[in-house]
Amino acid sequence: MSLKEKISEEVCLEEEVVKQNEIVLHNDDVNTFDHVIDTLVYACDHTPEQAEQCAIIVHYKGKCTVKTGAYDDLEPRCIMLLKAGLSAEII
Repeated sequence: MSLKEKISEEVCLEEEVVKQNEIVLHNDDVNTFDHVIDTLVYACDHTPEQAEQCAIIVHYKGKCTVKTGAYDDLEPRCIMLLKAGLSAEII
């Protein structure tokens, strides 16, 4: 096989597709901005700036995706949010 044939040879790659789920945080009239921010930092590994931006989006838009990833990673994080009194779901 010549070099030209090797270069033009098609390579077939198999790609594993992992479904990306999302934790969506919903607005409520109970929790303070500080509590939401602190909980996002703790449960979702956000920086304080990220958590603050999410809290503002939730306040004005009603909901915000706060974390994406595999379901197995998101489930314990969502449980932490729920245990902290926040309204969240995995979609």
